[in-house]
Amino acid sequence: MPQTSIEREVLDSSRKALFINLDDSIYGSFAEIGGGQEVARFFFQSGGASGTVAKTISAYDMAFSDSLYGKSPNRRYVSETRLMQMLDFEYDNLISLLEKKRGGSTRFFAFANTVATLNYRKDNEPHGWIGVRFQLKPESKPNDVVLHVRLLENDNLHQQQTLGILGVNLIYACYYNYQYPNSFLKSLLEGISEDRIEIDMIRMSGPELDYVDNRLLAVQLVKNKMTPVTMFDRHGDVQQPADLLYKKNIMVLRGSFRPITYAGFDMLKTGFSLFKEEVGFDKTKNDTEVLCEITLNNLLEDGDFDERDFLDRVDILCGMGQNVMISNFREFYKLAGWFRRFRIKNIRMVMGALTFLNVINKKYYTHLRGGIMEAFGRLFIENLRVYIYPGIIKKDKEVITSQNMPLDEDIRYLYRHLIENKCILDIPNYRKEVLPYFSHVVHQKMKNNDPAWEEMVPKYVSAFIKSKNLFGYRSSEQSG
Repeated sequence: MPQTSIEREVLDSSRKALFINLDDSIYGSFAEIGGGQEVARFFFQSGGASGTVAKTISAYDMAFSDSLYGKSPNRRYVSETRLMQMLDFEYDNLISLLEKKRGGSTRFFAFANTVATLNYRKDNEPHGWIGVRFQLKPESKPNDVVLHVRLLENDNLHQQQTLGILGVNLIYACYYNYQYPNSFLKSLLEGISEDRIEIDMIRMSGPELDYVDNRLLAVQLVKNKMTPVTMFDRHGDVQQPADLLYKKNIMVLRGSFRPITYAGFDMLKTGFSLFKEEVGFDKTKNDTEVLCEITLNNLLEDGDFDERDFLDRVDILCGMGQNVMISNFREFYKLAGWFRRFRIKNIRMVMGALTFLNVINKKYYTHLRGGIMEAFGRLFIENLRVYIYPGIIKKDKEVITSQNMPLDEDIRYLYRHLIENKCILDIPNYRKEVLPYFSHVVHQKMKNNDPAWEEMVPKYVSAFIKSKNLFGYRSSEQSG
């Protein structure tokens, strides 16, 4: 038997495929569109495939695909919807044909993928949806694991090979590593280096997987460097980034949000007012998204990372109707570069003035050959502007805006250029009284049992924190 504990032997993909082939209880079908039949090929080449493979199919032509799985909404064949149509059909077909014959001793599965690999012009975005529907016990209800991948290699054949390894890893993990979600995730990339593929969304569901928190999985994808970004919509559901962002207008606010204060709330409110005035906003078009972004980068470096604490912040923000983005980007120019892949119409980054002081500090760009000039060139891409929310410097209580920002002499003309070309805009109509309400101040007051913290956050936030004892809060009864 393979080891299912955290301390387990790492098998290569051929040995994993062979091990499954030799397990008489596992039997299923493979439906692969777009990248060839790479996963099925591994099982055939490993030997003993008749013990595992009931059927393989690649309905590459759209007409054949539609005849099997139904019309694809919006003619999108590389999509989660199409993947689920494939899993529904293939699994139901498998059960209807074989359950009476061997259902009492067989754990059935259906593997499916729909993938766009690199075309011959090399001008497309290679990506795909991959999923398994599988039984862990004979005659039981099935479980689902669905994931979205980006293929990073610059060669079609290499991408197909990577898909084959990933598919074998996924099927193997579903049967032999399902009890350990984080180990399950890491095992997906066994035999695959980081620069070959990115997994930016995963969802696990079913009777044996109902204990899994898919939001924790999403955060682990970023923590394990399997993707730089994961996203939650305003309902708290994990989303594939392209589905949420593609060809939209985006406003993003970075913060720790531990917790969000009245200052953070005011940044969202006044920033979006400027956004509507400057970019335009039509609710009926559904072409605008606001994101609260939290970066894991500093936390990972400090070694101080608590997934549950992180998700408490997500819960609060989603409870306030916000989309949440978790990234491993420290520098804002890297965040801007990541957004470019989605052909976004307009990007607006809301920053506090004190945060922007760090953005224009040359010491953070010594690793770039072009220094701060290169960083600004990457940050201020053609459709991006920065909104400055004022801040207060504690020692003299002066309100800092873009107009009186302390500058080094050698970047003064560069900064002036950005101001005059409206790449940097001040947010008007802010609430001056909430400017000192920093998250770390609220958190410290909470730890000191100082009730003044409750006046610094929205009522929904304080009620949520108190009801769940978040961020170190303890009631007077508990403290006593």
